[in-house]
Order: sequence, then structure tokens, then C-alpha cells
Amino acid sequence: MTTNTTKTLRHFLTLMDFSSAELRAMTDRAISLKQMQKAGEIYEPLKNRMLGMIFEKSSTRTRVSFETGMVQFGGGALFLSPRDTQLGRGEPIEDSARVLSKMVDIIMIRTFEHEKLETFAQYSSVPVINALTDMYHPCQLLADMQCYQENRGSIEGKTVAWIGDGNNMCHSYINAARQWGFKLKIACPEGYDPDAAIFAAAGDQVEIIRDPMTASIDADMVVTDVWTSMGQEEEQLRREKAFTGYIVDDKLMAQADTDALFMHCLPAHRGEEVSASVIDGPQSVVWDEAGNRLHAQKALLEFLMGQTPSL
Repeated sequence: MTTNTTKTLRHFLTLMDFSSAELRAMTDRAISLKQMQKAGEIYEPLKNRMLGMIFEKSSTRTRVSFETGMVQFGGGALFLSPRDTQLGRGEPIEDSARVLSKMVDIIMIRTFEHEKLETFAQYSSVPVINALTDMYHPCQLLADMQCYQENRGSIEGKTVAWIGDGNNMCHSYINAARQWGFKLKIACPEGYDPDAAIFAAAGDQVEIIRDPMTASIDADMVVTDVWTSMGQEEEQLRREKAFTGYIVDDKLMAQADTDALFMHCLPAHRGEEVSASVIDGPQSVVWDEAGNRLHAQKALLEFLMGQTPSL
């Protein structure tokens, strides 16, 4: 076994930053890393390496998974928030990127504006990972694609129904449809469509169907997200009204294939976007999906640091 030690600087800002073959290989690698971890195998390819974690949005799964992954890989992780650093006192993004990338080996950022992430990556001398922006959430899709493969095999040629807001998760599902080769049916109310350019780039891989029941017919997977994302709290009441009828419940799941899976990136609001009977039911794989954030991101870290083994 040899190790890929390429020094080519790569960033992971969206799923489109990697090739389809690279993403599929990363999914296979994540499954292997998960098996290794369960077997108690010690594997430390990033020993003495440091991940800088910049959080401008709150997090549970993202922080725990990245921090745990680095420790399991023999390295460390440093939590940085605007309250504790010059990032919150107006230091230019370009300057922060230049300085931090002189001190850590890789950086992940969870922020609001996607443009801020792009600027940071432009001035960073180490790999930068998008841990969530208002436009994309690619790390979650790595976990989701791994989860589907573990439970049902290849997702290529399958049909996925997205029920809800055309938000950052929806955008990443659109990109995933392009990269993994599945059909995506998006059910969202008018006024809450995904970004037009992102949607158009996917061509006939995606379509918008206003009626969630119709969109779910024969779907191999049904996915949803909260109706009101972080930073949209003032829109809560208006969104609740707009999304009436877009709940993923037993009636909607009955429209999907009998072997269909249900996924949600969490946190979930039972009784709003999903019923308790679905998220806690037999078709739900949300807990495995969430747990896969650890293994999928370990595969990502390994890849970006040039440490992915090859035969």
C-alpha cells in the first residue's frame, strides 16, 4: 500500500470541486474508515496536524464530527469563534486567511455568506472546507450518499424527492444529483425555489414539482430539512404558512417506493417538516446519516491532506 502525498492545494467549497470519480471513491473510503474504527484499529495519518475550525454559526454535529475525526487521526482541532478572535473585530478575511493558514494545516469554516468562504479560500495557503454556508452544505451530502450506499447500494439511476425549502441543502442535493447520477424531484412552494443558476446547471437531472405528494411517487429516498434555517428566524410565521402541506408524514411516505429511505440533516422539528412517526420509524436512517458525518469527513480530511492510501 502506498500513500498519495501530492502537495496540490485543493479546497472543498461545493461538491463540484471534486470529480464524480473522486466523490465515489471518497464514499468507499469513508465506509472503510468506519469499519476500521468499529474494529478498534488505530490509524493516525494526520499525526501532529492541526485543523482550524471557524464557526460563525452554531453547530453540534459539525463540531463534534470534525474534532473527533482529527483526534482519531492523531491530530488536533482548534475551535475559533468571532467572540474569541479578531474575526469578530473586523479583521479583513484576507488577512485572517493568510495568518491562520501559516499556523494550521487545514481549515473548515461554518459561516453565512458563501462569498466570505470563497474569499478566505482564495487567500489561504492550506485546504479550506465548507462546513456550511447559506448557499451549500456539501459535507452533509458526503454523509448522506454514504448512508444510502450502506443501506441500498448505488444511488445512481435512483429517484430522490426533496420536500421543502430550496435552501443550502437543496442546492447541495442538486449538485449531488449531477455527481452521483440520480434524479432529483424538488417539491417546494412558489417563492422558495432553489437558486436558478444552480438548478439550471443540473439540466434534466432535476425538476420542480409543486405538489409534494406527486414528487414523492415511487421515490427511492425522501429528504427534507427545517422550514426556517439559521438567520431566518424573523420569517418563522410566514414560512410556516407557506409550507403548510409540505410535511413528510406517513401518507407522503406511502407514495414513495416501499423500500424508500427517509433522511434529514438535523436538527428536526417533529410536527413541522416531518412527523414523529416518520423520523422515528423504520424507514428513517437519520441517526446513521448523522453518525456518518464523522467517517465521511475523515475521508475528506485524509484526501485534502494528501494521505489517502492507494493500492
